[in-house]
Amino acid sequence: MVKLTDMTLADLKVLIAQVVEEQLQGWQNRPLDDRSAEQVLEAMDRLRWSPPAGSPSTTELLREDRDR
Repeated sequence: MVKLTDMTLADLKVLIAQVVEEQLQGWQNRPLDDRSAEQVLEAMDRLRWSPPAGSPSTTELLREDRDR
């Protein structure tokens, strides 16, 4: 296995092209999702997590962390 630091620019471009091609092949061979847009949105609503009431907001958590 060749280290990235030992590769030439041409070698790196070939590697990137190979990875992109593998990803495209995997994407093309994925099972099709035959759900309607409404079904997908309903599933997203069911799976969405909401923090408990009274939980600090993201901004509050960042401010607390910054102030430490």
